[in-house]
Amino acid sequence: MAEAEVAVIKRWFEEVWNQGREEAIDELLVPDAPVYGVGHGADFVRGPDGFKPAYQQLKSAFPDIHFTIEDAVSERDMVALRWTATATHAGDGLGFAPTQKPVTITGMCFARVQNGKLVEGWNNWDMMGLMHEIGATPHAAVVRPTAS
Repeated sequence: MAEAEVAVIKRWFEEVWNQGREEAIDELLVPDAPVYGVGHGADFVRGPDGFKPAYQQLKSAFPDIHFTIEDAVSERDMVALRWTATATHAGDGLGFAPTQKPVTITGMCFARVQNGKLVEGWNNWDMMGLMHEIGATPHAAVVRPTAS
């Protein structure tokens, strides 16, 4: 049944992120599911009520974010995937003024799926690369001399 589990996670990225259907969070994530790697400095958030503030923050910073699933594999109830997202930093959800810069973000996700719903998730994405792309890291503004 690996294909069914992969279909659930693909639906998550398509509906929740690409289509911006926040109500799909409630449809696809069980109420007590721990989700790691998305909280405000916390180790994890729990269920839709814990996930939605992080979702809203990212969508407010990058309203046009679009995820592409590069690879997805599943074994038993576990799905592993690699993704790329493109977006424009068009909102202040990161706590500072939007730069209007286009960004490309990469990341990976592992999720457990049971009975057509996400019951646990682990996320890892290149936050430092994202901050560098929008010029929010100290070394982003460093100009390197060119060879003559």
